[in-house]
Amino acid sequence: MNARQLIIAGSLNMVLGVGAGAFGAHGLKAVLSPAQLAIWQTAVSYQQLHALGLILVGALASRLGPSATARIGNCMLAGIIVFSGSLYALALSGIKLLGAITPLGGVALLAAWLMLAWAAYRSSQGAE
Repeated sequence: MNARQLIIAGSLNMVLGVGAGAFGAHGLKAVLSPAQLAIWQTAVSYQQLHALGLILVGALASRLGPSATARIGNCMLAGIIVFSGSLYALALSGIKLLGAITPLGGVALLAAWLMLAWAAYRSSQGAE
């Protein structure tokens, strides 16, 4: 993914996250249990936080380089989809097996942040 694509993906994930948050607070409040709503809210929070992360990576793309930008962005987007997606599905379906998938998304999110830290460190080494 390039800078433009990351900023678009981040912005669209924010739209989806805001919509999912509103839907959970208003449309699902009477349908889901408090535990399911908490799972839903966790998915919303992580989606929105990492949507901002995508935008950040896009904004830093010129400093990170195209290869690092693509790797970080792809990893973060995959993490959003797997982490938040599995939690949304778990909250709606109650299928506990979906909770076993969630940590894979979490690992992808952690990896993306570590890759960003490494890329920023490497880019600052060239500037000194």
